[in-house]
Amino acid sequence: MTELYYFDNSATTLKKPATVAEAVYHAIADGQLGNPARGSHTASLNALRLTETLRQKTAKLFGVPDAANVAFTANATASLNMVLKGLLKPADHIITTVTEHNAVLRPLYQLEDQGAALSFVGVDAFGTLRYPDFEQLLRPDTRAVVVNHASNVTGNAVDLERIGSFCREHGLIFIVDASQSAGVLAIDMMKQHIDVLCFTGHKGLYGPQGTGGICLGDRPLAFVPVFTGGSGFHSFDKHYPAQMPTLFEPGTQNVHGLAGVSAGLDYIQQKGLDTICRQLQALTFRFHDQIKDIPGITLYGSFAENVERAPVVSLNLAGWSSGDLSDALFMDYAIAVRPGAHCAPLIHQAFGTEKTGMVRFSFSSFNTVEEIDYAAKALRILAEEG
Repeated sequence: MTELYYFDNSATTLKKPATVAEAVYHAIADGQLGNPARGSHTASLNALRLTETLRQKTAKLFGVPDAANVAFTANATASLNMVLKGLLKPADHIITTVTEHNAVLRPLYQLEDQGAALSFVGVDAFGTLRYPDFEQLLRPDTRAVVVNHASNVTGNAVDLERIGSFCREHGLIFIVDASQSAGVLAIDMMKQHIDVLCFTGHKGLYGPQGTGGICLGDRPLAFVPVFTGGSGFHSFDKHYPAQMPTLFEPGTQNVHGLAGVSAGLDYIQQKGLDTICRQLQALTFRFHDQIKDIPGITLYGSFAENVERAPVVSLNLAGWSSGDLSDALFMDYAIAVRPGAHCAPLIHQAFGTEKTGMVRFSFSSFNTVEEIDYAAKALRILAEEG
């Protein structure tokens, strides 16, 4: 079988630490994990210990003030829907950005249909947020700011501390989509004044698909539960419990998947988040520097020196549609990338690429310098072929 050169890690990390696969296997094969907090027998208690230990690891990684403020969900999309629909109201004004994924945009549009007002912070020619827009868009009825930490299209990271300070100054709720940054960039909820952090487990945390979570900061927030059902306690109450972490965890948890996330966090801890960040920055800029002067290439995003960013390089090549270029890379060179709009329509409108889309390369700590050089060479050859 031909080796696959996988550069679609912003969609999901394909290569995981071996310990993640082992953890999921043993979580099932050993027959020791039941339903957490659903009994006092050994299997239930084992599952409870696993989830509570993972809460502590997650809290440490993201600077969550209390591990009880970490809840586990099916993915970042589920997290964002529960947060946005459970916290924001039809009378609210919400500031967000044109860089957002549809996991943020579509729940917000549903709120808009119910009467909420939305305003969008724009970007410059490099896809960098226009930070003065936050002040200009502020209204008396503004209640929250929702941003992604890093764009899944450009890789540009935002200044969370700057936006968080703006939110604290004006008494706004700060909600962050960390789908592209969890396990890739440093996050400190207290330092960055983040009230709600939503993340997924299957990308930079190297866990299985079907995992994610919600972290709350140190300010009390009143949520209405979006999903309700069994909670394991207060079974005779008509209303679902509103306390964390039960608030976002109705029904049975994906304990086997969470065992994999836990192993992924151990990998990050052992390798060192700073080390991973440096490695990913080096791979990204090596690829960028090798392809930036290819005739006919257009690159999107900011690649300024010493600027924090996610490991993403999106491009177009003259004479090629994004779909055809992606197909050629795969068919001729076994290179896996992602063409199209990447579920982020507004940033494509900002760049004028609604019809063409882009070809996105995205890297993980399992990519190598040799793979980067191979991909750059393939692009140069395809550019010459036109």
